[in-house]
Amino acid sequence: MSAKKLVQDFYKSDALIDATVMSKFLHPEIILEWNSTKGFLKLGYDEILAITTEMSKAYVRSKARINPIIAEGNMVSLRYSHYVKTIENPREEMLLAHFFVIWEIKDEKLFRGYQMSQIS
Repeated sequence: MSAKKLVQDFYKSDALIDATVMSKFLHPEIILEWNSTKGFLKLGYDEILAITTEMSKAYVRSKARINPIIAEGNMVSLRYSHYVKTIENPREEMLLAHFFVIWEIKDEKLFRGYQMSQIS
């Protein structure tokens, strides 16, 4: 599978709100460096799954709208907007945040990520 296809499949899945799905995409040695509006985070495998588990408690649906996505070799860059539906109001979709991320793929898994986000 190409690096671009892997990343597309990741964001089309429920990985952002389902730790079981998320774990299938993560390399065991993953590191995600995340610059957010709240500060810098450096996350490993367990921390990413913990965030995903917390998100699953609040959201019943998650959708990433990607535009654009660019791949070269084992590197994939994309910009996306993350939309969610809350448990309290599952009919209304709300914009959670905008993201820009660069992923390095290793062994057909997400290995290194460099991400920036801004809350909508």
